[in-house]
Amino acid sequence: MIFQNFLDVIVTWFFVNILQIILSAAAVVIGVIIYTLIKKQLNKMTEKNKLDVSTAKTIRRILKIIIGLIIISAILYQFIESLGVITSLFTLMGSTIIGFASVNTLGNIISGFIILGSRPFNVDDYILFNDRISKVEEIKLIFTQLVDLDGVKISVPNQKFLSEETEDLGKKSVIRRNIIITADYGEDRLKVETALLEAAKAVPSILEDPKPFVWISGFLNFAVEYKLFVFIRNIAKVRMIEADLRASILDTARKYKIEISTPTMIKNV
Repeated sequence: MIFQNFLDVIVTWFFVNILQIILSAAAVVIGVIIYTLIKKQLNKMTEKNKLDVSTAKTIRRILKIIIGLIIISAILYQFIESLGVITSLFTLMGSTIIGFASVNTLGNIISGFIILGSRPFNVDDYILFNDRISKVEEIKLIFTQLVDLDGVKISVPNQKFLSEETEDLGKKSVIRRNIIITADYGEDRLKVETALLEAAKAVPSILEDPKPFVWISGFLNFAVEYKLFVFIRNIAKVRMIEADLRASILDTARKYKIEISTPTMIKNV
């Protein structure tokens, strides 16, 4: 008996709202058709290299969200009278949740659009961000996925890329790195430069062409600052190569009896 009454209510509601149900179904079908057509167009653009895979993927996600919201709004509008209380409740709850969550989320989404539009870096590029070299794995709607040289995945909110300095190393097969040392003013400049270049030559992973070179990068209170520039091909192993270079500099400095620790005058004081 209870089941029969329930069934009668459902059937009655169905026939009373038959037009709204048809319009809602039509909205869903139209939304799916529009999404499918645009998706096919994006796939064609990707195949012709007019659009990279990551950007196309991001556009599809945005499109899916927008079409989904339009469909839900259209359905709720059709049943606003019969579901007035429920609709109002959901609207109130949705507005509250969106109000709290949308500030940072919206900022990250806008930043994501800016990154996709201005292209400060692309997928598969190496970037220097927060003093870490990482590879851009995917630019998503809210955050960007990076993989550092240790293979650790990092998710960075897109807003951070607009507020902090990011150096794009691109897809270069060769990058330039530098190591800084300080030597006492009493040390012969040519001897220091010769020692640094010899240290670079002793590390097999450092390229001979382009050649390493040395700059005097600063005059400190008690020491001269030297900067050794080297060129590396394997970006993924840059930390290991830099560690080998530092060890080589230490050995070469001892060989030439060059003091690269705290300058003598500071130690005397």
